[in-house]
Amino acid sequence: MSLREPSAHADSWYARSAGPGQAFAPLAGRETADVVVLGAGLTGLSAALELAQAGLDVIVLEAREVGWGASGRNGGQVIFGYGCDQAKIAGMLGLEASRELFRWSVDAVDQVRRRIIEHRIDAHWRDGHAHVAIKPRHVAELKAWQADLADNYGYPLQWWEREPLQAVVSSPRYIGALYDPCSGHLHPLNYTRGLARAAAQAGVRIFEQSRVTSLQRGTRPLLRTGGGEVQADFVVLAGNALVHGIAPELDARVMPVGTYIGATAPLGAERARELIRNDMAVADINWALDYFRLSRDHRLLFGGRASYSTLPPPNLPGVMARRMVRVFPQLQGVGFEQVWGGLIDISLNRAPHWGRLGDNVYFAQGFSGHGVAATGLAGQVIAEAIRGQAGRLDVFARIPHRPFPGGRALRTPLLVAAMAWFKLRDALW
Repeated sequence: MSLREPSAHADSWYARSAGPGQAFAPLAGRETADVVVLGAGLTGLSAALELAQAGLDVIVLEAREVGWGASGRNGGQVIFGYGCDQAKIAGMLGLEASRELFRWSVDAVDQVRRRIIEHRIDAHWRDGHAHVAIKPRHVAELKAWQADLADNYGYPLQWWEREPLQAVVSSPRYIGALYDPCSGHLHPLNYTRGLARAAAQAGVRIFEQSRVTSLQRGTRPLLRTGGGEVQADFVVLAGNALVHGIAPELDARVMPVGTYIGATAPLGAERARELIRNDMAVADINWALDYFRLSRDHRLLFGGRASYSTLPPPNLPGVMARRMVRVFPQLQGVGFEQVWGGLIDISLNRAPHWGRLGDNVYFAQGFSGHGVAATGLAGQVIAEAIRGQAGRLDVFARIPHRPFPGGRALRTPLLVAAMAWFKLRDALW
């Protein structure tokens, strides 16, 4: 395997700062395996690694490069839970099942830490995450969430009033925070490449530049690419927002959404630490939220400005800079050295959509912007099911998922209109 130059990846601060990754050849000709996985992101690589460690022969097909999609360019925040809150899951499945799912999500955060240590991944891990309140409504929501997690899930979080929060985050914008010392943040591309390296060492055959063009279902399903095909006993579909047409019944239940991140120039250790003194990750709870953290080289990595049409807004760097200055007025005039974006996949209810099609095609999608830890859990749960232990996957498969209204032609404008209302609520209430 050769080493890839950092510039070969989709351009972002992560790509420029990541250690070199392995380059994997495209698929050429016909291959067979026990399991074939579509997608070399966090879900697909996690499933492949688990299966290979259990002795199965696994092939991974990646349309671009390892971690090219959301897995390698996301906000890097590693948080318990899912894209919707536990109260919604409890309403759909009941409290006991919701408790199980929550416990598994907490274990998923620990799994990220374990994999970093076990596979010696230079993932820049830092402990700590805070959800912050901008308005009194947010304070009430966060305190209700804190009580629910403590009373129903046995997961205590720390509440910080304005003064203790501002002693840590030097911003006048926030009036309270819910702090979790067990969540954290990392360099997502380094982490994803580290999983790929671990999977390859475990015997997984990874093929890059091998876009899957069709799935032929049957007793031994077949994935075809432009250069070859793979037949296997089981298929795992882990392409998320970047794949459609392979399994149309899945396409209708997720929606691609654009999201964006900027990286400032290095601020210097002292100035950076004045912004976030404990080096935690931070996110507000607006519908169109801001989230941010410090990098190892003392930049501010600032994300937000989701696009439900998937089209980036005009003057994206300027828009992002204005959002950053609302949080940190002391950074007026700093701007960004880089701004990048990508697509995430959201489900209509923001809950994870994981399950199986027939007896031998498995899938995980609908991470809804909350996937760095949950993707690892999805890969693990699917690997268990393929090995005959489907109990956990069956719980996730009980979550009801409806298609987005309007079909492919109207679902985007309908969602854009709905999101405009939520953004108006953020601004006025």
